[in-house]
Amino acid sequence: MSTNSIKKLLQSVVTYGASDLHLVSRSEPQLRLDGTLKPINLPKLTGADIEEMCYSLLTEKQKLAFEEQGELDFAIELEGIGRFRANFYRTLGDMAAAFRVIPIEIPSLDDLGAPEVYKKLIKREKGLILVTGPTGSGKSTTLAAMLNEVNLTEAKHIVTVEDPVEFVHQNKKSVFSHRGIGDDSASFATALKYAMRQDPDIILVGEMRDKVTISAALTAAETGHLVFGTLHTNSAPGTINRIIDVFGGDEQPQVRAMLSSSLVAVIAQALLPKIGGGRVAASEILVTNHAIANLIREDKVHQIYSSMQLGQGDSGMRTQTQALVSFVKSGLIDRHTALQYANKPDELSSLI
Repeated sequence: MSTNSIKKLLQSVVTYGASDLHLVSRSEPQLRLDGTLKPINLPKLTGADIEEMCYSLLTEKQKLAFEEQGELDFAIELEGIGRFRANFYRTLGDMAAAFRVIPIEIPSLDDLGAPEVYKKLIKREKGLILVTGPTGSGKSTTLAAMLNEVNLTEAKHIVTVEDPVEFVHQNKKSVFSHRGIGDDSASFATALKYAMRQDPDIILVGEMRDKVTISAALTAAETGHLVFGTLHTNSAPGTINRIIDVFGGDEQPQVRAMLSSSLVAVIAQALLPKIGGGRVAASEILVTNHAIANLIREDKVHQIYSSMQLGQGDSGMRTQTQALVSFVKSGLIDRHTALQYANKPDELSSLI
């Protein structure tokens, strides 16, 4: 009974085209549709209901891990339904769960309507490309589409390090080694250390969450690998500051020097509700050129934004404000939505 009911709920996520399912005690099951939570017309759940349903998805090892830590991240594929990233946690002593849909069919950059510059960026032989944004902003999907483009066009060895593994790529022209933290390696730092001995061309770091991981990613980018990573930052200059700030004052000049020579691009994105339904990714795109590399090296990150506004040419660089203005003018999103998501609402309102 319990396995069937959780499978029915997860099937409903796919059927309705929702992104997430939330199971929290004292509430009906909730779906996230186009960014908004909507209750499913079912009785309110108890902690025992959730435990009965969700435990049916776990291995013995996972049950032990959850009982010890009160948290569990994993990915699961259900035949005939789909693939999901799951997080189990406790709230006021009761079990709760959040499920995120991971498309089994990996979208292409064209499917996403991604800017043309993304196809140029993935042709780079080495360096660091960061896709950033808040939780639920489509970072994993953008990265999966970029790696899919590589897979269709280049013969590369691609090592992904994730917690848990989300998109599973079928080997086409490239070969993928997917490594899940906990299952395939002890930590991001360990996996990255050994990735260097696995003859990778491209390394995907699921989350650059600490100093050791960021150091390893920078070193890999400097030593002839193309490294993709994610951070929870909402602007391109803010991303550079976040990386530098992870390090102590005495280490920062060296980190700035490494970043200035290895950073290829930062894509800071947010998913916005479109007029008429669905969502669209508004992305701020920083592409490192000689001037921006100098600003990073000389500790003048605060000047990068104005450099992005001016120095675009055919680089594909743009600020978030410029992306939002174009969406409002083309009727994709309304003015209220643009202002709600804007990093610089004053600048935006003067332009629309």
